Amino acid sequence: MTHRIILFRGMNTGGVRAPVAELRAMAADMGLKNPRTLAASGNLVVESGKAPDALEHDIEAAMAKTFGLKVAAMVRTPDQWAKLVAANPFLREAAAHPAKVVAMVMKDGIQPGALLAVQALCRDGERVEAVSDDLFFWFPNGQGVSDIFKKATPRMLGMGTGRNWSTVLRLAEMVSVG
Repeated sequence: MTHRIILFRGMNTGGVRAPVAELRAMAADMGLKNPRTLAASGNLVVESGKAPDALEHDIEAAMAKTFGLKVAAMVRTPDQWAKLVAANPFLREAAAHPAKVVAMVMKDGIQPGALLAVQALCRDGERVEAVSDDLFFWFPNGQGVSDIFKKATPRMLGMGTGRNWSTVLRLAEMVSVG
């Protein structure tokens, strides 16, 4: 049995609510060990021997049953998370401004043509790079003012969920990566 990082897309935004205590209780009821949350924004760490794809399916079904929510879940192992951390193409920027670097963990990879389409939305020094099946963003002025997250929908990119670099590193600590 090892750790699993579970990321929910859009948690606690747009009416998608699942209180963290109830989320941990749901995980425990599923037989997942040592459920822990990070902030109230859709980050859950558990211990499980279940394969990530199977756990994604089970978690999504449990979210629907428990909370009545259709929420996409992305599950990663500690090894997969370590590779994500090591792959960051914006390490210098992340060291100086971790809240302005975002890793977008993709459920089923990046849509064909998505990288070029989202790069065309970059303004004022913004950058985006694809590494393996994930996207990394640099928002020198912050993501709140960027056209990227206003226009780059799952239809364009594929289903994924973004976490700023501080959160990525805190999740790595929770599973003893790095």
